[in-house]
Amino acid sequence: MEEVIQARGHEHVSADHASTFEVTTDDYLTPAGDCILAIEADRSPADFDPGFVAACQNADATITVTIEADGYTESVSGHGHPDLELTNERSAVGRTSDYVDDRTIMVGAEFAAEGFDRDLVDALADGAEATVTIRVE
Repeated sequence: MEEVIQARGHEHVSADHASTFEVTTDDYLTPAGDCILAIEADRSPADFDPGFVAACQNADATITVTIEADGYTESVSGHGHPDLELTNERSAVGRTSDYVDDRTIMVGAEFAAEGFDRDLVDALADGAEATVTIRVE
């Protein structure tokens, strides 16, 4: 099962955050948003299919987020959690920790924003269009 988000990078994408990564529907990004990889997302967790959300609530589920932009691709895997709501209407956040709020789409991620391929990050910083695929198994 998967959900796909279309978004774009921004000149302030730095991908320096050590514990989270984020994709947002916001149309702006400040330098302080060091976990944000893409903006102007066409969908948020609140738009996800209820069956997808239910699958993510299984603690044994593997959730993989793949970001593609300008010929570069990076995937990061984590797992589900019974408390995942996926109800936020603005942001989708992957976390290396087990913290859960309404923005959280995965916990226990292998790495956060700082672990993403630097060529991909550079493409996003140049404003590249991005496809974000969230898969749950």
